[in-house]
Amino acid sequence: MSHYVAIDLGAESGRAMLGTLAAGRLQLEELHRFLNEPVRLPDGMYWDAFRLFRDIREGLRKAGRERNLKLDGIAVDTWGVDYGLLDANGELVVNPRHYRDPRNNAAYDAALAAAGKENIFEQTGLQFMALNSLYQLYAAKLAGSPGLRSAEKLLFMPDLLSYWLCGSKKNELTIASTSQFYNPTLRRWSTELLETLGLPTHILGDIVPPGTRLGTLLDDLQDTCGLGETPVFATAGHDTAAAVAAVPATGDRPWCYISSGTWSLMGVEIDEPIVTPKALELTLTNEIGVEGKTRLLKNIAGLWLVQECRRAWLLEGQDYSYPELTKLAAEAAPFAAVLDPDQFLEPGHMPERIAAYCRKTGQNVPEGLGGFVRVCLESLAFRYRQVLESLESLVGHRIEVIHIVGGGSRNTLLNQFVASATGRTVIAGPTEATAAGNVLVQAMGAGEVKDLKELREVVRNSFELETYEGQPDAAWDQAYERYVKVRGS
Repeated sequence: MSHYVAIDLGAESGRAMLGTLAAGRLQLEELHRFLNEPVRLPDGMYWDAFRLFRDIREGLRKAGRERNLKLDGIAVDTWGVDYGLLDANGELVVNPRHYRDPRNNAAYDAALAAAGKENIFEQTGLQFMALNSLYQLYAAKLAGSPGLRSAEKLLFMPDLLSYWLCGSKKNELTIASTSQFYNPTLRRWSTELLETLGLPTHILGDIVPPGTRLGTLLDDLQDTCGLGETPVFATAGHDTAAAVAAVPATGDRPWCYISSGTWSLMGVEIDEPIVTPKALELTLTNEIGVEGKTRLLKNIAGLWLVQECRRAWLLEGQDYSYPELTKLAAEAAPFAAVLDPDQFLEPGHMPERIAAYCRKTGQNVPEGLGGFVRVCLESLAFRYRQVLESLESLVGHRIEVIHIVGGGSRNTLLNQFVASATGRTVIAGPTEATAAGNVLVQAMGAGEVKDLKELREVVRNSFELETYEGQPDAAWDQAYERYVKVRGS
């Protein structure tokens, strides 16, 4: 029996998850959960990196001091793109900014003008989003950031937190591939692109694959947490890469995945990147996964819309849980309106903005809280169908099975909507795919799990999965046609 701790950080919360591996089965247990709240300062939007590290240490303390566990590994995964900068002494000189920081938008336009959209895609194969690390770095340059000028090392969020755990300053591969200055075809940093934009390249470090042992927990943390000389691994540092590793696919039928949460990451796993004009036109992205696989995928504004609606209603004194809102949605009238989820990336006033969108596009405004949530879920299912068709057009075959993993896989209503909208088989679970992937990639690094195939076999043996069968449905097809028309207008 072996024990690993997965530090899994999402855009709203973080967890220290204990993974116990025995006889080819994995059990997960939450040791410590904590909020991850951005900090708005006069000059922009930041992550509270020091608070996050304090909570990570508390999770490890619970493992060592309270549970008296001997750990076989610790590893960190987070969302993509965000980074911190260190100086020559290893001190943090640029605190990680939030990917929704508003200064990125102007930098995005300026970078495209300076480097050319086609050139950037040819070198990086990545979907164009103003939140990508490339535009964050360019925003720092345009702002004349003293921290950027003094920086000696760029560490993405899981790299930074791993550095504070064990002292190793490495860039893990899967998280590096989210930056839009990594070349997935040549499998190296796209230094030419950074030079074109006048950005420093010396801050880029050695790239290590997931499963690499980075070092040993620092002495101070060993003493504080009561853990002794515990290995620290680079897992699949991008949470989506960890979740995709834990997709319980067998390979018997062509499949795709949806890592469902605040964001929905929908894609296929292929051997080589597809960096073609058609991929650019479809705005698909090539990121790297475990065992060097390419994750050809699309970032979609997922359950963010429902989360923002709930936040707005809370401010008005209407306190409904997500299960309660889903129940109301199930009771609401179908196909009242359709939305383009990707038009709602900014925070704030979500119900008002949805209502305004419906009026602008000549549709009825949803009725009641359930009506708003149902419109969000149905529109998300339509977006999945549209992305599914894009993926099929690139890989050249029909995808038979859609695996939905992550927290969003709990939403049985959305799962059935996806099956109905696409007419495909939907397999939901595991909910804790990211933590499972984090732990099992550590186990690969430790030699306890042989490869990705065995990793997925462990997942199938360890978690209950739900299956939803899709059938041809004229009502969903008709509503989808309306969705395509509204989205294109």
